[in-house]
Amino acid sequence: MHLGATIRLLRVDAGLSLRDLARRIGVSSAYLSRVENGLDAVPTPERLAAIARELDVPPTLLMDAAHRVSPFVAHYLEQVPGASMLFLELARRNLSGPQLARVREFLDTEFPVRASGQETPIPALASLLAPERMVLRLTCTALEDALDVAAGRLAAACPGVSALRLVTELKRREAEASSMVGGGVVVPHAFIEHTTPLAALVTLAKPLTAETPDRVPLQLLVVLVGGERGRAHLMRLAHVARLASHGLAERLANEDQPQQVLAHLTELEALR
Repeated sequence: MHLGATIRLLRVDAGLSLRDLARRIGVSSAYLSRVENGLDAVPTPERLAAIARELDVPPTLLMDAAHRVSPFVAHYLEQVPGASMLFLELARRNLSGPQLARVREFLDTEFPVRASGQETPIPALASLLAPERMVLRLTCTALEDALDVAAGRLAAACPGVSALRLVTELKRREAEASSMVGGGVVVPHAFIEHTTPLAALVTLAKPLTAETPDRVPLQLLVVLVGGERGRAHLMRLAHVARLASHGLAERLANEDQPQQVLAHLTELEALR
């Protein structure tokens, strides 16, 4: 996954210029441009948190995508050094995502957190998919061909919306700014009024050579459609980027059954 490409993707869809975001987080436009293009080091956790706040996405999404430890966690370990032993015990047991989810369920039951406000849950990609909107090991020679196929599957689930309209909107948005996030993943998306958020997933039998930000050939399309811009949409994009950073494309590359794909997503999304 290419963190800079993810930041650019979120920035464009948030309606912010490079200069706007740079000013808001207190850096130069030149520095932010280097970050977005992968020419500078990954920002510090504190700066990632500032970027996330300005993009209106949970900082944990960018932290996890960048494989960085949240400043909140670091501060907690400073205040409660004994907690590091608990982290060590978790690491020694090499718990999987679903197993860690069970640990969190226990914590939520025994030690509930008092939220300071209404929290927006991070949407699960699996909840937006259906077997009929998964095309596995597609043979094609261009991204546009895969978009045509995905649009057809999505149109079948969007009453009153034609595949032609969908693919036109997907290609228009892609021409505006690439939705490649690295790790072999691209997240084309379109806004169609009064449309419920849905996703289609396409894996490629043979990776496509494309202008990806990290030079990893394209293997997976996660195509999103929805009726509204805003925080929920940005969170979906950031979440897919996070999945890409955890090897989603590689995990799904050889799967040929939708249920196998959903099983991988269930494991990856257990702690979203």
